[in-house]
Amino acid sequence: MAEETEKQKKETKEAGAQKEEEFESKLLDLNRVSHTRAGGKKLRFRALVIVGNRAGKVGVGVASGLDVAQAIEKATYQAKKNVIEIPIVDGTIPHEVEAKFGAARVLLKPQRKGRGLVAGGTVRVICQLAGIRDISSKVLGATGNKINNARATVKALRALKIRAPRP
Repeated sequence: MAEETEKQKKETKEAGAQKEEEFESKLLDLNRVSHTRAGGKKLRFRALVIVGNRAGKVGVGVASGLDVAQAIEKATYQAKKNVIEIPIVDGTIPHEVEAKFGAARVLLKPQRKGRGLVAGGTVRVICQLAGIRDISSKVLGATGNKINNARATVKALRALKIRAPRP
């Protein structure tokens, strides 16, 4: 009996490891940030990581750490924790959607098959990792802040709905 539970635990761990491996991650931004304390400046690194399985799931994570590797690891963990599912219809999104986060405004429009990924910067990376092949987008807000652009894109993708077919 004890052997079976250990075997089940091992299989569960292996399944979890396979599940984690199916996500592809991309480092989008890495900054050196600091805050001043009484003892002087405290330097850290902040990472923005996007994870996706190219089949409708994508997540964004932002974290800071004492060194680059720690920041990337923490951001990847956050991104995997914040994964959302996106409805994809024939390689594109079901309808037009717009979202705002901070000063960033993002507009996403569906495109016909074969049109390609017409998006720039942050939106392009998120759409690629989500598995969206045909989409047109525009960052409307007057900001170059990648974190706000990423969060606005995820907010827009989260707002997508699919109509149920009529009986």
